[in-house]
Amino acid sequence: MDIVRIIIAVLLPPLGTFLEVGFSKHFWINILLTILGYVPGIVHAVYIIARR
Repeated sequence: MDIVRIIIAVLLPPLGTFLEVGFSKHFWINILLTILGYVPGIVHAVYIIARR
C-alpha cells in the first residue's frame, strides 16, 4: 500500500500527505511547499509516507 501512496505523492503531493496524516500541520506544510515549488512538495510527501 505504501507504493501506491508514494506514486500518488509524486503525482499530487498534498493528496499523498492527506492520505497518510489527514488534515494535520504536515498537510498544510505540504500545500505551502507544493505552491512554492513542486519538487519540495514531492520530497516532503515522500518523507512523510516513508517515515511511518
